[in-house]
Amino acid sequence: MGITRQMGARRFGRWNWLGLYELARREVMRFLSVWTQTVLAPLVTAGLFLAVFALAIGPSRGDVMGVPFLHFLAPGILTMTVIQNAFANASSSLMVAKVQGNIVDTLMPPLSAAELVIGYVTGAVARGVLVAVSTGIVMVVGLGVPLAHPFVALAFTILGAALLGGLGLIAAILAEKFDHMAAITNFIVTPLAFLSGTFYSIEGLPGWLQAASHMNPVFYLIDGVRFGVIGVSDSSPALGFAVAAAATAAVLALSWYWFRTGYRLKA
Repeated sequence: MGITRQMGARRFGRWNWLGLYELARREVMRFLSVWTQTVLAPLVTAGLFLAVFALAIGPSRGDVMGVPFLHFLAPGILTMTVIQNAFANASSSLMVAKVQGNIVDTLMPPLSAAELVIGYVTGAVARGVLVAVSTGIVMVVGLGVPLAHPFVALAFTILGAALLGGLGLIAAILAEKFDHMAAITNFIVTPLAFLSGTFYSIEGLPGWLQAASHMNPVFYLIDGVRFGVIGVSDSSPALGFAVAAAATAAVLALSWYWFRTGYRLKA
């Protein structure tokens, strides 16, 4: 006599590992198939940022927090590049599926809301880490930037990619067309990246701006990567990791809830 499966139980078990693997693989292959746009272009952009700053103010700029200006700048540009690409990977994948009407191909398979979120965010993290590693190699070899705590830098990089990957899912769920997505990118993501200590130390800001910067989770990501690379930071790395982890958990939880309820995803 066969064993009756409990109502609501899936024949795949608690986790559909095969489905999760295939979704994550699809997201990774999606950006690798156009690597010149998704990996090479961010590397060139980061290099241009460093070149412009080096030519414009590098020779006349003194040390910042006890290190050469370009060494201080490099981790900020690396982190900014990572989070922008992680956001773009998750948001564009889901947004294209919604606009083209093939989101059903993702929602219909036996994948839970948690598995969908993990699959999409895995692609964002993979792209972010790949961009970080390629950019980091150029910075270390080309500029002689040190690596004081490489595993700390890697941990903050992964956390940042996960945070912005989740934020990309939220943006794609809310947006109804590409104009909406462009507005979110231009008015939310870009200011968060640029006004978070990427190009400067917040120690030189007025008190109220310092307080505002400490409310920005991206500041802690950049500050954490900076500590991992050059060994100095504006705030405690432990505090930064806790704040960034809490923000990431909140963003992923909201993404999970909207996938679970089908908010703006199901007709």
